[in-house]
Amino acid sequence: MTQVLAIDQGTTSTRAIVFDGGLGPVASEQEEFTQHYPASGWVEHDPEEIWATTLSTVRAARGKAPGPVAAIGITNQRETVVIWDRETGRPIHNAIVWQDRRTAPLTARLRAEGHEPLVRKKTGLLLDPYFSGSKVAWLLENVEGAREKAEAGKIAFGTVDSWLIWKMTNGKRHVTDATNAARTLLYNIREGRWDEDILKLLDIPAAILPQVLDTGADFGTAEAEHFGDAIPILGVAGDQQAATLGQACFQPGMLKSTYGTGCFALLNTGDTLVESRNRLLGTIAYRFDGKVTYALEGSIFIAGAVVQWLRDGLGIIGSAAESQELAAKADPGQQLYLVPAFTGLGAPYWDPDCRGAIFGITRNTGPAEIARAALESVGYQTRDLYEAMAADWDGAGSGNVLRVDGGMTASDWSMQFLADILGAPVDRPKVLETTALGAAWVAGMQAGVYPGFDEFAKSWAVEREFHPQMDEAERARRYAGWKDAVARTLSSRD
Repeated sequence: MTQVLAIDQGTTSTRAIVFDGGLGPVASEQEEFTQHYPASGWVEHDPEEIWATTLSTVRAARGKAPGPVAAIGITNQRETVVIWDRETGRPIHNAIVWQDRRTAPLTARLRAEGHEPLVRKKTGLLLDPYFSGSKVAWLLENVEGAREKAEAGKIAFGTVDSWLIWKMTNGKRHVTDATNAARTLLYNIREGRWDEDILKLLDIPAAILPQVLDTGADFGTAEAEHFGDAIPILGVAGDQQAATLGQACFQPGMLKSTYGTGCFALLNTGDTLVESRNRLLGTIAYRFDGKVTYALEGSIFIAGAVVQWLRDGLGIIGSAAESQELAAKADPGQQLYLVPAFTGLGAPYWDPDCRGAIFGITRNTGPAEIARAALESVGYQTRDLYEAMAADWDGAGSGNVLRVDGGMTASDWSMQFLADILGAPVDRPKVLETTALGAAWVAGMQAGVYPGFDEFAKSWAVEREFHPQMDEAERARRYAGWKDAVARTLSSRD
């Protein structure tokens, strides 16, 4: 039976999943890789380690499910920057990860100089260290010889998808897709091109940029030496856009939220690029046959990562699964708020300088109360996004069903609290890891293995729907407490 391979290259691990002809996962392999923290607020990855984990997971997954593979689909952590030497193929520096905040002074200066309205109009994004552009500028300024090589076209920039494709094709293709390009701060999502004005603003030579293709396109062929066969790469999407596809959110007004390291909510706005009044992002949801579908996006930097902090930072749980058990034991008479601004706050606050805080601690506060506050913080942050989307676009809010995916959604406790604090239904699908599913579907559709949009949407199935049980007065009281906690956490910057 013909199969499709999905490569899901995330922030903390790389996964390879083989899907059968009916879009069912038949083999999977996952491998974590090292997180580097060279300074406070700095986060890096070794691109060669990312490639090594890609090789090992794909080979292991294919070993479990031998047979022909019709196509490869790639989904990846977005905004993370890799720059490599075109001749040697070696990175000039570690990858700078999307969470990294080292470029906050640069983006603050550009904001102060009044450049943000222009950038927002062209890219849908804000001047924030989160996005790729300022990271590229930092590397060109701080790596010896990088600028000279960039101006001579001797080095290449890419998000992680571009890096993997370059490696798979043995340097034959330097490409990306529209969804990843849209997150770089360098791509004009209205006109579908790299933007000369922004490149000039950040002093980035166009010679280092990849070619931008549709989400479903011919990205080249993975050479046989890597995975055993020569396999076409036919689908690429940034992780949140891939999850939007995997959740079959194809109609305007459909909303999904993915809970991984961070939390990312995307609202399909069709052919309308909404200019947010509430500091959400306008972005590309996907592009097929040259036609763009837009989305409003809210980005939360810390979601599942707060559970990792409970485990690795505080040591109060031994595994992520223990978090909801501990939270369920919390004293209902205590109301703690944990604002997980470990690397600043994302939408709708966009404050890279504030840091995390816990409010409401008493002498009786213990691990259970802290665990509950940590899990609840994800629900509160989602409510922030939900409210902002409803204010920005008439097709959002008003009880819209939220489709959820990602590892954290396995927690019934967390999903029930999410429905309670939103006051809206939350649908958890049968396939939780829809990011890889979306990438596989795109590649398989391009290969003629999988059906098109309408038939795929019919196959989407809910595993459980969570309905709000909290009364409106309690919901309002708790959310007001959260807003107060956030206000006390925000930095004093203008």
